[in-house]
Amino acid sequence: MSQQTKQNWFARHKVLTGAGALVVVIAIGGAMAGGGDDNKDKDKGTSAQGTSSGGGSKDTSDGNSEKPKAEAAIGGDGTFQVGSDVKPGTYMSTDNTDGMCYWERAKDSSGETDSLIANDNVMGTAYVTIKATDKIFKSNDCHGWEAVPAKASGTPKSEVDGNGGMYRIGADLAPGTYKSTGNADDDTCYWERDKDALHGIDSIIANENVSGNGLVTIAAGDGYFKTNGCKNWKKTS
Repeated sequence: MSQQTKQNWFARHKVLTGAGALVVVIAIGGAMAGGGDDNKDKDKGTSAQGTSSGGGSKDTSDGNSEKPKAEAAIGGDGTFQVGSDVKPGTYMSTDNTDGMCYWERAKDSSGETDSLIANDNVMGTAYVTIKATDKIFKSNDCHGWEAVPAKASGTPKSEVDGNGGMYRIGADLAPGTYKSTGNADDDTCYWERDKDALHGIDSIIANENVSGNGLVTIAAGDGYFKTNGCKNWKKTS
């Protein structure tokens, strides 16, 4: 497949899931040259198994020093073979602020359209689950990918950045009803409720392009909430 320009995030995610939603076919983001369970320093190149799912924590030995952040399990740039370079599982990449981070799951290394399983252009935080049946994982211009536990855990927030990307329910974001106010009247605010991080059409529970105020109820059984181009989401109930 010849090199293509990465697709705009919004153009690839406007998908009909309910009455009144805008129908736009998800476009295929082109794989960039050299690239790709559930600070901007680039974590490039070497693949090493990591277990951290967040920033460094305090070292309890003296109460002052910071523990170094674990190495990324997958580098931010490269093409990786599933099973040898990277293990199946769910991974997270954070602080992708310029919208140029691109990842791809593929069933072979041909580079052809038919080999593509799922892909995404990332703004903010991304989660992706690599299955044991996948053959290739590509990543370009991303921060390194850290492995995260199969079960979500943490201190979920009740207010999040409306342009922050992807949040894991129960770890990053608490279930409930959220409102985003003051969005422009040009449908650039987009949200999506997902049951997993596989990024297939079947992963989407519901989605919407928002003009003005946005309102969404996130269920405890949801896996992830994706948001881009929106004002901050605040929990109302």
